[in-house]
Amino acid sequence: MKTLFLLRHAKSSWSFDELSDSERPLNDRGRDDSPRMGQALAGRAVRLDRLVSSPAVRALSTATLVARELGFPSADIVVEPAIYQADAPTLLALVRAQPDGAAAVLLTGHNPGLTELTNALLPAPLTTEMPTAAVACLRFSTERWADVRPDNAELYFYDFPRKGSGQ
Repeated sequence: MKTLFLLRHAKSSWSFDELSDSERPLNDRGRDDSPRMGQALAGRAVRLDRLVSSPAVRALSTATLVARELGFPSADIVVEPAIYQADAPTLLALVRAQPDGAAAVLLTGHNPGLTELTNALLPAPLTTEMPTAAVACLRFSTERWADVRPDNAELYFYDFPRKGSGQ
């Protein structure tokens, strides 16, 4: 069995006009929501074998804050440039290229690609776009990442910081 966590970066700041899109940092809410989601994952006893992140500052910051809550060494985060602005087929290719020795992989990236990938892999799509700091956990009844596909997938859980708050 393979377990994939798809984590959208937390809320970013638009306060710095001089920064490029990839350089935008998290805002206060993003800095609060990231560890909150890490704590939620830790509460589910999540143990990662691999954490892969977009190089964008907001994504890598989210990944680092979540990793800290899970006891995953930030030095072991794999930065994958192809995640930045990736579409669903590109993200799926990255997922299928993960080492088979890793049973649980967390991929931190961006919308719309993450929502599109989640929906492409699920028998029933999400009803809305993944909000910032949302995480979808998918399990696949396969031993090889290369064999990940919709007919061996199930949504194990879907969570986000304001779940149940009406937002």
